[in-house]
Amino acid sequence: MGKSSSKKKKDKVILPPQLPPEVDDDDVVVSDEDVEFFRGNEGHARALATLDRKSIDSYVTRVAHHDEDEVERLYEERERRRKAVEALRPKNHDDDDFEVDRVDALPVKTLQGELVYNNAKKARFDDSSNNVESKSEDKVGNSKQTIQKGERKEKSKSKKGDGKLQNVQAQTEASNGKLQSKVLEEVKEELSAEELFEKKKAQLAEIGMSMLEDPESHIRSLNDMLNICNDKDQKVVKLSLMSLLAVFRDIIPSYRIRQLTEKELTVEVSKDVKKMRYYEYTLLRSYKAYLQKLISLEKQPNFSALAVRCMCTLLDTAPHFNFRESILASVARNLSSPDDAVRKMCCETIRSLFVDEGKHRGEATVEAVRLIADHVKLNDCQLHPDSIEVFLSLRFDDDLGKDDTEEEKGKPKKNKRRQNQEVPKKLPVSDNKKAKQELISKAREEVDAELRSVSFTLDPKERRRIQKEALSALFETYFRILKHSMSISNSRGKVINVSPDGSHPLLAPCLEGLGKFSHLIDLDFMGELVACLKKLSGYTDHHSGTVHDNTLSVSERLQCCIVAFKVWRSNLEALNVDLQDFFVQLFNLILEYRPDRDRGEVLADALKTLLWEGKQQDMIRAAAFIKRLATFALSFGSAEAMAALITLKHLLQKNSKCRNMLENDSGGGSLSCLVAKYDPEAKDPYLSGALASVLWELSLLQKHYDSSVSSMASNILSMANLNPTQNPVPISNANPLEAYRDLSMERKLSKPANKLLPLNCRKKRRGKEFVALSPAALEGSDCVAGGDELKEKLKNHFAVLRGISENERLRAELNHTLSSINLYKEYKKQKKSRKSKAVKKKVSRA
Repeated sequence: MGKSSSKKKKDKVILPPQLPPEVDDDDVVVSDEDVEFFRGNEGHARALATLDRKSIDSYVTRVAHHDEDEVERLYEERERRRKAVEALRPKNHDDDDFEVDRVDALPVKTLQGELVYNNAKKARFDDSSNNVESKSEDKVGNSKQTIQKGERKEKSKSKKGDGKLQNVQAQTEASNGKLQSKVLEEVKEELSAEELFEKKKAQLAEIGMSMLEDPESHIRSLNDMLNICNDKDQKVVKLSLMSLLAVFRDIIPSYRIRQLTEKELTVEVSKDVKKMRYYEYTLLRSYKAYLQKLISLEKQPNFSALAVRCMCTLLDTAPHFNFRESILASVARNLSSPDDAVRKMCCETIRSLFVDEGKHRGEATVEAVRLIADHVKLNDCQLHPDSIEVFLSLRFDDDLGKDDTEEEKGKPKKNKRRQNQEVPKKLPVSDNKKAKQELISKAREEVDAELRSVSFTLDPKERRRIQKEALSALFETYFRILKHSMSISNSRGKVINVSPDGSHPLLAPCLEGLGKFSHLIDLDFMGELVACLKKLSGYTDHHSGTVHDNTLSVSERLQCCIVAFKVWRSNLEALNVDLQDFFVQLFNLILEYRPDRDRGEVLADALKTLLWEGKQQDMIRAAAFIKRLATFALSFGSAEAMAALITLKHLLQKNSKCRNMLENDSGGGSLSCLVAKYDPEAKDPYLSGALASVLWELSLLQKHYDSSVSSMASNILSMANLNPTQNPVPISNANPLEAYRDLSMERKLSKPANKLLPLNCRKKRRGKEFVALSPAALEGSDCVAGGDELKEKLKNHFAVLRGISENERLRAELNHTLSSINLYKEYKKQKKSRKSKAVKKKVSRA
């Protein structure tokens, strides 16, 4: 096989390469150098002319050891193939261009992966060159140009169709190139932004470390950090703000920097003093610029939270330093911010300011209270409740409400003998001594003033003055809120609701604050305040028939009653006010209470303030409250029921005659009353006729699901068998408010955690959900059953229930026995293993 294949390869005819194409003599360009070389070597040229050209061609084109006819046939076949290939090849319309040598030009790689080489156009003949040449050459050149122009006109017609396609391709390539350049630019920008962020981050860290190490020598670096705050990148701005915050927290001094007077600037000082003055001046200027930047960024949504956080931190750490007023103004403005995080941050800062008055000597407290009061006035009391609730953190001295004349009366008087004695006459003093004494006294006063400004301790008089200013601003805000609530309740126009609580969101914290600081209210405002609270509580005069329009909730009206009683008790000796109307209002509000809408803690506080505390109640009024509280305890939850029962028990202990309501006579209570029949819907406790009723609700409360409620009800019922002077064994000594809090806390803790069910269980339970039927559907359904049939069904049902309970008991016993058996088997195994180990040890020892 190998030999035959080698023979075929040897017999194969290999034609020589094609000769170069013949060139016309007119196309050959002969230079002057060629002419000179030919003249110098004429002998060689004659030898070349004598060569036989045909014989040389035949020798070059011949193929050895092959027939000439076969070679001729092969030549013809190759020529025919060449012409066919040229006919199939697409015409190249760029005849005017020629390809540069690939060695001389670098290729360009397109997006499709193709290599494109640069093309250069042929030089055109200009008319100016023709003028320089000879006449014979002009004739030849003109003839060639005419031929070329004719060919170009013919080719231009064929190029028109393909030109449009080339333009479209060029446009698409240009658009792709633009997109690619845009993507590259974006990537470069991202990389450059990350590099810039890292550089600025390192720069901030370096400046901050140098400032913390030696702030006096590097105080100028604060300007560099402030310049970085003006960067376009938000990340860099936030990082620079936080870095400046950390630096200022560390380098702010513990005193307030005072501006130098003109006299102080003219006095020559030492280098150390100059250095310190420059340090303080630069620090104050940078701190002011930083605060201005924060206030400007507070209005932008991307930086508002960070700016408020920085200001709150500065106010909390250095409330004594300069520009405190501007920081306080922005923080007080954000107390009612819609953002919960910002609002809570500002409230915590103001509370810490009220509690820690040692940092600022109480001056910041007065400023904050005044700013909040102005803010309430400007917004017409339409703010978030948290903006007023911070006042509950204020602290005042107990004797602040007393006048200075009362304090002077309370002081012990001096001895009358010493007062009657004549004062010894002073000896005359010379003018020089008087002048010296005046100078000494002035110097002492100046020194004392400087010491007071530096020290954080206050004199009692100054502290009293500051607290009085804060208290006046506080009560001014509270009274403005009360008047605004009264004007809204009187007006019948449209009300803009700012919060879900209603059109008076500040009333609840206002009433709570009045209750806390009621002992500090001036006596001149007591009567007007009680009348205002009476009107706000929604009291209705049944005798005159006047009804007050009221838009307050039940909780707010209950708070009005609580505040009125606290004000009355704190000024018991000086205030002569009848509070019967507030008892009537509480008697009616008990029926209007709803646990899902109103606050039970406020109701428990009202029961504690009005009924639990204070003197003994009237018998008729106490009986009305006892009966209504028993009905109330039967209708609501365990926490409300417990508060009502504790109040009921307290009233029965204070009013022993009301214990006759515990009797189970058919005719009701044995005591006679103005009203012979009990009216459960009575508006006035004196007209309810509660003494003619019986507390049958307690017998039902004995079976309450809550053990504490049931035990309290049974304890109250045991009072019927005791003497009027005897009281039952106390179960708990808690007041209604404490009992409500304890039971509500237990109820929250006893709630099981909501576990997420798998999807399969959810799908199964969807079909078993409870479906509420309408009354019409119940009437249309045939569900009538006889008494015997119903008894039989109930009997079967309870038999099934007993079987289920018995089955559960047996299963529990079975599980117990199985577990004990398993434990016994485990014990046997352990005993055997111990014995085997002991035997092995003995064998090893032996």
